Amino acid sequence: MTKVIELNVKSNYIAEYKKGYPLINKDTIMNTNALKEEGSIVHLIDENRQFITKGYYGKQNKGLGWVLTHNKTEAIDFAFFKSRLEVALNARQSFYKNTETTAFRVFNGEGDGIGGFTIDYFDGYYLINWYSAGIYSFKDHVISAIDELCDYKAIYEKKRFDTKGQYIDDDDFVKGTRGEFPIIVKENGMNYAVYLNDGAMVGIFLDQRKVRKAIRDEYSKGKNVLNTFSYTGAFSVAAAHGGAMKTTNVDLAKRSKSKTIEQFSVNSIDYEQQDIKVMDVFEYFKYAKRKELKFDVVVLDPPSFARSKKHTFSTAKDYPALIKDTIAITEKNGVIVASTNNASFGMRKFKGFVDKAFKEMNTNYKILEEFSLPSDFKTNPIFPQGNYLKVLIVEKR
Repeated sequence: MTKVIELNVKSNYIAEYKKGYPLINKDTIMNTNALKEEGSIVHLIDENRQFITKGYYGKQNKGLGWVLTHNKTEAIDFAFFKSRLEVALNARQSFYKNTETTAFRVFNGEGDGIGGFTIDYFDGYYLINWYSAGIYSFKDHVISAIDELCDYKAIYEKKRFDTKGQYIDDDDFVKGTRGEFPIIVKENGMNYAVYLNDGAMVGIFLDQRKVRKAIRDEYSKGKNVLNTFSYTGAFSVAAAHGGAMKTTNVDLAKRSKSKTIEQFSVNSIDYEQQDIKVMDVFEYFKYAKRKELKFDVVVLDPPSFARSKKHTFSTAKDYPALIKDTIAITEKNGVIVASTNNASFGMRKFKGFVDKAFKEMNTNYKILEEFSLPSDFKTNPIFPQGNYLKVLIVEKR
């Protein structure tokens, strides 16, 4: 039987844990030196050694582990994982029935009651993302729960928890029948090529589903669209479906060009009518200003942190400057789709970035729409950091 480690909660955090705060971290625990082996079960206790809640130790970028249950006697076993997954699956039944969208999140970590891993569904395939060695120690329970509750073609996994917090690049196949990749999934009737066996990324970020639909349905018809940090061009596919006159895709990664060509091709969109550039986005802004290029729609979805030969970018510090660069190449009455997945600040601060940039450029604006995570990305209201996605659709006046 696994030894239970008792963790002393600092007095000013006890009430939060009793309310349902899910993250165990060094700021809330007095005796973190008691933590030795990831996957250990921990009891959070108060100054009188009274039980508060139960969790596990698993280091990831967010903290030291996650709360699992407020029931001291509840075993963290197969039945526990199966019960949480069953509730999550039942909450997504409408997604399974939607033939226009065949890729969505099935289990969203702490939002569904167990932090540290997620499960995504891709047209009969399940993909598990593990974010710590601690949660990975429960792998057999999770796989067995999927076995009992789901029909599937295959299960794949991504391990994102080596000592430097990076993706562990080994065979991602777990069980079932190996897929022939790419598989083509649907999202609101659009096609996307997905790879479950080729590095950390699969080809599409499912949390942006509502934003892609808005770009297609509301903002693209007859427009000249710039997609920066474009990855595989998913936003541009949506724009092209919406009748965009042309899309320009800019990303520094060499693979982005072939991946973007593929996404256009699986939608029967002529990629040769689109512009696909492999270059530093910040250098492209300079190029566009020199050439006096202007765009009707600009999509900004940078990584939280990025480094190139000439630039280091952090959303928390540099986003206002990025918006200023964008304003300069956006047509009057044009639209900027400003997005970030940085969990370290909220929507209010993000709106402040936008306001700061427009004021410094002496330009008026109007926020037309805002988006956060879609409903399959369930969040815990006591843990606002879990609702990390912030998207503003801003009109330049």
